Amino acid sequence: MMNFIVKTHKRGTTYSKPCFFILNKGMNSGKPQNEPYTNSFVVIFDNKEDSENIYWIAYSLWKTKFWHQHLVGSVILFLRLPDFKKEFFPKAKVLMEEYEAHVKHVAALKLLELKENQFHENINLINDMRRVIVHRYSNR
Repeated sequence: MMNFIVKTHKRGTTYSKPCFFILNKGMNSGKPQNEPYTNSFVVIFDNKEDSENIYWIAYSLWKTKFWHQHLVGSVILFLRLPDFKKEFFPKAKVLMEEYEAHVKHVAALKLLELKENQFHENINLINDMRRVIVHRYSNR
């Protein structure tokens, strides 16, 4: 079983080991990202492969809105570190038990993310072309 450390990220801190960040405030709490958020937890690993595997587990939990049931607060909702640890460690362990299925799911998620990025780039290009055509047409 892989080992990882979860703690609150302090702004300005740099990490020498592979890591990713989990947003802990707002309705997007639980969202993983490779760049630090202002309000986030950091998950630190010994090697890059473990970081990548757990990142996709965190991504899956965020996309399924798993963390919504653990949000607290009356005005700005947030995720507590002890609640995150209590739920994340066992969930990651269960999802990593069937490693071959996990690898297939991660490959599919990576492909979907790549296609989504390409789709957004195409939408941006279409919007740019639309603006150019409308601009040319209206300035006749």
